[in-house]
Amino acid sequence: MNEKEFEEQLQALSERVLSKALSPEEEANYTESLFESIRHVNEYGEEFWYARELQIALEYKQWRRFCSVIDKAKEACKGSGNIISDHFADVGKMVNIGSGAERELEDMELSRYACYLIVQNGDSRKKIIALGQSYFAVKTRQQELIENFENLDEDKKRLAIRQEMIEHNKMLVATAKNAGVETSKDYAIFQNYGYKGLYGGLGAKEIHERKGLKKNQKILDHMGYEELAANLFRATQAEAKLRRENIQGKANANQTHYDVGKEVRNTIEKLGGTMPEDLPTPEKSIQQLEQAQRKGLK
Repeated sequence: MNEKEFEEQLQALSERVLSKALSPEEEANYTESLFESIRHVNEYGEEFWYARELQIALEYKQWRRFCSVIDKAKEACKGSGNIISDHFADVGKMVNIGSGAERELEDMELSRYACYLIVQNGDSRKKIIALGQSYFAVKTRQQELIENFENLDEDKKRLAIRQEMIEHNKMLVATAKNAGVETSKDYAIFQNYGYKGLYGGLGAKEIHERKGLKKNQKILDHMGYEELAANLFRATQAEAKLRRENIQGKANANQTHYDVGKEVRNTIEKLGGTMPEDLPTPEKSIQQLEQAQRKGLK
């Protein structure tokens, strides 16, 4: 890739933000998709963002101006007692400048925390900065919950995973839509395929009946943390596979979701775990846990 192609790809990211006016719900989904689309994972399973890509996503036209924001973020990182090099790693890309010649393009690999500090120190007049602040604040908090997950009691684990499900389902909606799953009815069918794969042929209606829920009650709000975790894995892997393989067409998307659900089920079976349809339904719903939590904070 030459420098011009590199800049064109980065500019395309900016156009995704600037191309149209969005409703609050679309904006949330779009923001999630934007920042997740430039997220990378290294060979150790560690996520990171390239500073050059984040620069364009945050609408900074000049690298030197964005570097001044990064410098402020580094100071904040140091001030919070963290090691800068753990979150800001200098890297370089070789780009073609013509006639067979190449030069190194300065770049950085950024942790999620580094990105959070960057948007906190960015130009607050930019709408995308405000969206980025919200996104990375939520994601950083979720990462903290994941890292401390084993120290949580069962109710808090349920709340943490349910919140993750909400966020990842937004991503799944956006990715499925790109694959051709466009209407609400299409998406309900798409979700049902995922459930059938994971629950041995049971769809949402059958799971709902099996749990003895009322018509207006959501099955995800009446799952224990183990069942929620299985569904979270289904959702994240289905979204990743659709996006990674650029799967197109409703039928192909539905089959992909089913296959991913079935693979998760097979993994549970191999590990000697309990099938999700056989796990107990908790006495309290997620809403009841949230209400109790709010009362405890007063």
